[in-house]
Amino acid sequence: MLTVPALPSLIPRFSGGSCGVSWGVANRNFHVHLVSDSTGETVSSVARACLVQYEGIFVQEHVWSLVRTKGQMDKVMQAVERDRGPVLYTLVDQELRDLVRDHCRRLQLPCVGVLDQAMSVLAVHFHSKSEQWPGRQHQLDEGYFDRIDAMHFTLAHDDGQSTHDLEDADVILVGPSRTSKTPTCVYLANRGVRAANVPLVPSVAPPVELEAAKRPLIVGLITDPERLVQIRVNRLRLLQQDTESEYTDMERVQGEIQDARRLYARRKWVTIDVTRRSIEETAAAILQMLATRREQRLQAG
Repeated sequence: MLTVPALPSLIPRFSGGSCGVSWGVANRNFHVHLVSDSTGETVSSVARACLVQYEGIFVQEHVWSLVRTKGQMDKVMQAVERDRGPVLYTLVDQELRDLVRDHCRRLQLPCVGVLDQAMSVLAVHFHSKSEQWPGRQHQLDEGYFDRIDAMHFTLAHDDGQSTHDLEDADVILVGPSRTSKTPTCVYLANRGVRAANVPLVPSVAPPVELEAAKRPLIVGLITDPERLVQIRVNRLRLLQQDTESEYTDMERVQGEIQDARRLYARRKWVTIDVTRRSIEETAAAILQMLATRREQRLQAG
């Protein structure tokens, strides 16, 4: 990753091969340059969302972040000329934008400002010109500290810890072991949601604080038993532990899922089947539920 102010050693962050691509086809290898005047998270996310749609290619991403001077941009353009490929950028400084466009035009390479169209539409709708502040979305505002607070809460309430104040959570995820509770909670915390999770352990009653919680949205997670066994076996192999146990026994796992379903139905908790859902998709569904609840409460006064 590019680190400033050490200008002479402008070094990009490389990534690739994780977009459903093939490693062995030499004539299907490509370079893509992602240029940003901030952290590069936005342009990287957009690029990944696009690149996963292309099968049978290998894309090497060159991520250039915190590019804010002409000297830095010149070094980036030298790299683009060396490893030729499309350039996607998020830059607010007009001079830097012009430099990128002009250089790519000379090289006959595609050049796309990934936020340009959205910003143009919003400017017309708002009858207002945007402020040219690099990295403004990362400023230390109230929302930033809310996210930090949510992350602290989530880490302190992972895997059934600190059940005494579950009522302070925005969301509580409940489910058998290895149903993606922790990563989903961390994702939600990064969105400012105070998320706790409580595991369901066979023959052990859920904590009374969970049963008594009224304010939080409680979501029960389930998954396909066969898929759950596979995940648990892989986890035990990773830990170099015996994979033949009650933890991975199909009949016992099926019983865990059935018991979880009964508990969710009895308590009238929302249920999400995560078998074919990514962490992001599960979190998106929960965020939508939270938004709906918040709107209903506002309407109720």
